[in-house]
Amino acid sequence: MFTRIVECHVKPDKRDEFNQKLRNDVLPILQKQPGFVDLIGLAPENDRERALSISFWNTKEDAERYHREQYSRIVETLKPVLKKDPKVETFNVDTSTSQRIAASRAA
Repeated sequence: MFTRIVECHVKPDKRDEFNQKLRNDVLPILQKQPGFVDLIGLAPENDRERALSISFWNTKEDAERYHREQYSRIVETLKPVLKKDPKVETFNVDTSTSQRIAASRAA
């Protein structure tokens, strides 16, 4: 199991539009990608201009294929509501209690 953590800095007063783009534009693309497992969006309570998205992938290769083939398109979709380009970090998933993630890890 592999994960990508994407940190975005949203323009002031663009948070609702950002969330709408994530739901309506980004998530459908992710759901069509081979190896995609799940997406978790996080918003700090005290910083409306920051957002984290954690995507889970069956393999590192699945995540890398997505990055090569789709990521730039997603960034272009989000650019009008972002202060700067997103920052991406990748990790191996060592432990999870989530059913979907645990099931995918076992496969």
